[in-house]
Amino acid sequence: MSRKNNEEKINDVWLKFIKSYGLGRNYEEYLITQTYHKLMGKAITKYTKDLYYKDHRLHVTLTNAVIRDELSMGKTKFIEMMNIELGEVLILDVVFA
Repeated sequence: MSRKNNEEKINDVWLKFIKSYGLGRNYEEYLITQTYHKLMGKAITKYTKDLYYKDHRLHVTLTNAVIRDELSMGKTKFIEMMNIELGEVLILDVVFA
């Protein structure tokens, strides 16, 4: 008798597990938050007051108007960088407030 080969990558099994329990959205929010902090660094994240994700739109509340304006001008580049780092297209729009 031969054994059935049902090998899967641990990452794929983990994602199936999370989605089966209805935690996919929470996991996406966690990934987006971690990616934001990684890409922006301490210099910008210290001015980030609130960060949340809803309906493929990332809402970022900043306390510094200069940083908010600079990020608003590079919105498409920011979205592209975030999606590349995430490995999939999760963010379609960003609102800086």
